[in-house]
Amino acid sequence: MKNKIYIKLIILVCLTIGLGSCSDFLDEDLSAQLTPDGDALSDEGGLNAALAGSYAPLEKTWASGFATAATQAILMGSDDLTTHKASNKADFREFDQFNVSQQNGRLPLIWRGVYKSIQGANNIIANYQTAEGDATAIEQIAGEAYFLRAYSYFWIVRLWGKAPILLNSHEFDEETLSMTSSSVEELYAQVISDLEQAINLMQKTKLAPGRACQGTAKAILAEVYLHMASWPLKDTSKYAQAAQVAKDLIDNEEEYGLGLMDNFADLWPTPDMNNDGNKEEVFALNFSGSQGGSGNAIYGNAAIPGDVGGWDDYFSEITFFNEYPDQLRKEVTFQTELPDGTPWQDFNTGRPYFKKFQGDRMTWLNTLSLPLERMAEVYFIFAEAQVMATGNNSDPEALEAINKIVRRAHGLPLDTPALSVDYTSITQEQIVQEKAWEFAGEYCRWFDLVRLEMVEDVIANKHPDDLQPLGEIEYYLPLPASETIVNPGLNE
Repeated sequence: MKNKIYIKLIILVCLTIGLGSCSDFLDEDLSAQLTPDGDALSDEGGLNAALAGSYAPLEKTWASGFATAATQAILMGSDDLTTHKASNKADFREFDQFNVSQQNGRLPLIWRGVYKSIQGANNIIANYQTAEGDATAIEQIAGEAYFLRAYSYFWIVRLWGKAPILLNSHEFDEETLSMTSSSVEELYAQVISDLEQAINLMQKTKLAPGRACQGTAKAILAEVYLHMASWPLKDTSKYAQAAQVAKDLIDNEEEYGLGLMDNFADLWPTPDMNNDGNKEEVFALNFSGSQGGSGNAIYGNAAIPGDVGGWDDYFSEITFFNEYPDQLRKEVTFQTELPDGTPWQDFNTGRPYFKKFQGDRMTWLNTLSLPLERMAEVYFIFAEAQVMATGNNSDPEALEAINKIVRRAHGLPLDTPALSVDYTSITQEQIVQEKAWEFAGEYCRWFDLVRLEMVEDVIANKHPDDLQPLGEIEYYLPLPASETIVNPGLNE
C-alpha cells in the first residue's frame, strides 16, 4: 500500500509542477520523506536537507525557477526590457508583443520552480513541530519554508492572477488532480498568513547569504500590502499597512543586517569586484555554478551584445533609455558602446545593453548572486505608501526615503541633503518613475505598471523601431499548456 501511495504522489507532483520536470524528480529517492512511515524529516538534519531542496527549484538552471533570461522574458511587457527582432528569440518576442502561446518554452519555468519549492516547503511545514533537535534552529527552518511558500505564491498571483493553492502536496489526494484555481483574494490571504508565520519563526538576520530572515519576510510583506492597495484588489487601506511595515524595517535595518549600499556601482559584479551577499540584498539566489544544476544564467552572455559574442537575449527599449536621466546610475546600468568605441546606435540590435548584468567575465553560467529583492525597494515602498496613505506629497519621511536613492544615483552621499537633486514634493507617478530608473531590467517595472494600470500608457510611448504589440494587452499570463492539458479545471 505504501508504494502505491508513493507512486501516486510522484504523479501528482509531476502534474502540479509541470511534466517536463518529472525525469529529475523520479531520479531522486524521496521515499523516506514522502511516505507515511518515513522518518527523514524527524530531526533537524533532515529538515535542513529538505530546506536546501526547497530553495533548489528556484535556481535550477534551464529547468525551473528564476536563474535564466526567461525571467526577463516573462516581464517584457514593460517598457524597460526588449529582445532581438529576429534571431532565435521567438519565445522572448511573444511576451514583448503580448502574443504569448500556452506552448511558449519560457512560460513554465517560474511556474514549475515555485510549485516544486512549495511542495518542499509543505513537507517541512507538515513535519517540523514533531522533529527533534535545537528548537531555535528548527523554527528558523520552518520560518524559511513558510517564507518560500509565500514568496512563490506572490509571484504566482502577480503573473497568473488565479492559480491552485496547494498546502498538502506532501500527501496524496486524488481530488487534487481535478482542483480548480483559487482567486486573487485567496492567494493574497495565503501569502500574508505564511509571511506572518515566517516573521514569527525566523531570526532577524540571515544565517548565510541567499537565505531568508525576518527582515526578508517583512520586506515582502510590505510589498504585498502595496500590491493589494492597487489593481486588481484596490484595497487602499493597505497603503497604511505597507508604509508601517516598510518604515519599521527601515528604522531598524541594522538589526536585520540590511541597508543601502553607499555606491550604486558596488551592487553589481565586475572583473575587479564581487560584492555578493552585500547588505542591500534582501533576498537573493546563490549558485554552485554546476552545468545542469544550479547556476546564474541571467548575468553574463545573456546580457552581452552579439557583436562581441553575447547572446542578445535582453536589452533596453529605446524610449526608456532615452528618457533615463543623465547621472552616474545610468552609466553603471547601461553599456552604450563596444570596446572599439562603436556606439549603441550602431550595435547589430541598435539598442543599449544592461552593463550591470554582464557579470565579471564572458560566460553563460556563473556563481554570481542574483538579487531578487533589494533594500532600495523597501524605501520606494515606504515612500509611495506613505504619500498615498496620508495624501501628503511633501511628507518629510517619504521625501527623505526617495532622496537617499536619488543622491546615490548622482554619486552623492546618501545622508547629506543636496538641493540640486532632492525632491521637495513628490507624487506617486514620480516615485514609480524613479523606481523604474533604479530597478531598470530587474523585477519591478512590469509589476508596477500592472498594479497601477499603466501598461497601455507606456506601450503608446514605445519607440517606432521597438517591438509593437500583436495581441490584446493582457495583464496576466496564460497558464502553461502542460498544466491545462492535464487539468482543464485550472482555467475555470
